[in-house]
Amino acid sequence: MELMGYQRENGTFGIRNHLLIIPASICAVEVANRIAKRVDGAISLPHQHGCCQMGADFRQTVRTLTGFGCNSNVGAVLVVGLGCEGIQPTQIAQEIEKTGKPVASITIQNCGGTSKTITEGVLIASNFAKELSMAVRVPFPISHLTLGMECGGSDPTSGIVANPAIGIASEKLVALGGSSILSETTEVIGAEHILAERFPDTQQRNKFLNMVSNIEKRALAVGEDLRGSQPTPGNIQGGLSTIEEKSLGCMHKAGDKTPFLGALEYGEMVPASMHGLYFMDTPGEDIDSITGMVAGAAQIIVFTTGRGTPTGCPIAPVIKITGNPETFKTMEENIDINGGKVIQGKCTLEELGNEVFEKICSVSIGEQTKAEGLGHREFGIYRIGYTF
Repeated sequence: MELMGYQRENGTFGIRNHLLIIPASICAVEVANRIAKRVDGAISLPHQHGCCQMGADFRQTVRTLTGFGCNSNVGAVLVVGLGCEGIQPTQIAQEIEKTGKPVASITIQNCGGTSKTITEGVLIASNFAKELSMAVRVPFPISHLTLGMECGGSDPTSGIVANPAIGIASEKLVALGGSSILSETTEVIGAEHILAERFPDTQQRNKFLNMVSNIEKRALAVGEDLRGSQPTPGNIQGGLSTIEEKSLGCMHKAGDKTPFLGALEYGEMVPASMHGLYFMDTPGEDIDSITGMVAGAAQIIVFTTGRGTPTGCPIAPVIKITGNPETFKTMEENIDINGGKVIQGKCTLEELGNEVFEKICSVSIGEQTKAEGLGHREFGIYRIGYTF
């Protein structure tokens, strides 16, 4: 089966062709934003990080920013830094350069201040934009597609309808040679033993179980119990009573048959040589979780929401599906697929899963999602340490 996308020098294919302006640190965010505003089609990644971080937290921020630049949905990248921050723009640019796409880096200190940096950045980015405007879509095998799976604002219909429908679509994609990522470590607590049985590799199974254990230990280390914040107040109002109940619904996004090939760190790339189903260690916070999967090479996200959420992503289209017909009625502006048809007896779960898969395909060849049309580009990097 073939889709249509943009071929990159490293043999990957993007389903979008974005020009990305990456601020290396918070100190360069405003300048990066102003460059992006002056170049048609350019997108900036505002964030609060990049300086005075250390250890694993520092490396995770670098991995996330670099992963966004390397994502095949991005055609060209300009990295903007202050010049003295912890994450140097050349550090990010050199890794992105390995993909073969056009990339450049500048610093505010070397350019001589805000205005001169904006002028220089606009010149570079405008040349990139001209180059990208000449790109055309070409056929590519669906095996090059990586799907990220997310749920947020969950209610019982998420676990009964929307998540299983994604699971059907995910298994169909993997059967055709593609890849899928299940995320949200906090939302497999209580169901981890069931998912662990689907890891044929003992080392990867233990890595997955350690991820779940470590997230609980991290909360206990600061004197908190995750069961005090999970399910969230919104989940409880929607009808979910325990973290285990929430997890048993969340896990259905991965289907029920496909084995897991591995457990990935936050923002770690899906292996190009091993397509299939993966788990990624992300938080339950939707934006940070989606960011991790996109940094890990996901070109498209399917996001289930029982109560409704408008959020998107700067470089990957986000398809929204709800299993709640009332939510679809009140938030139709934001939601692409009404899975409540199953509850109303208007279609089967299998038919809904096929509809999700067909929507993945149509969005992959250019159809806009509602989040894209509304300009939702939320971005957040998962922090696992302090700023000093």
